[in-house]
Amino acid sequence: LGLKAVMARRVLYPIYQHGNPQLRIFRTNFFMTLVRPGRPQPEDTVQFRTSLEMTKIDIQNYLQKIYNVPVAAVRTRIQYGSNRKRDHRNQRVKRPDYKVAYVQLAHGQTFEFPDLFPETAKVAEPGSFEDAHEIGRAH
Repeated sequence: LGLKAVMARRVLYPIYQHGNPQLRIFRTNFFMTLVRPGRPQPEDTVQFRTSLEMTKIDIQNYLQKIYNVPVAAVRTRIQYGSNRKRDHRNQRVKRPDYKVAYVQLAHGQTFEFPDLFPETAKVAEPGSFEDAHEIGRAH
């Protein structure tokens, strides 16, 4: 039974031989999360949260090959997880470490976070508490 399963896999994905077309699709094991920066960044710099195993070259290739983003430079730092929290047994609970990548886009490229929740002029609904409060102020 085990031999059949192995043979069936070989039929689906034949072993690659030099000169033959590549039939397999390789997907990355990594993830990258776009993060809104805590401090103001230049317009051409984007901040990502990545796994610790990714190198600067991995990050650059990931963005250029998968998303076609022109990258000029990549700077990284490791953010150590907090170790202050304690659980119900009074033992320390450590949050996982992660890598922060600052990606500088190519010349002339800028990135701005979209305003998902724009501030609109608040109009008090008739009969609401705010409406009654405004009427009380007016008198």
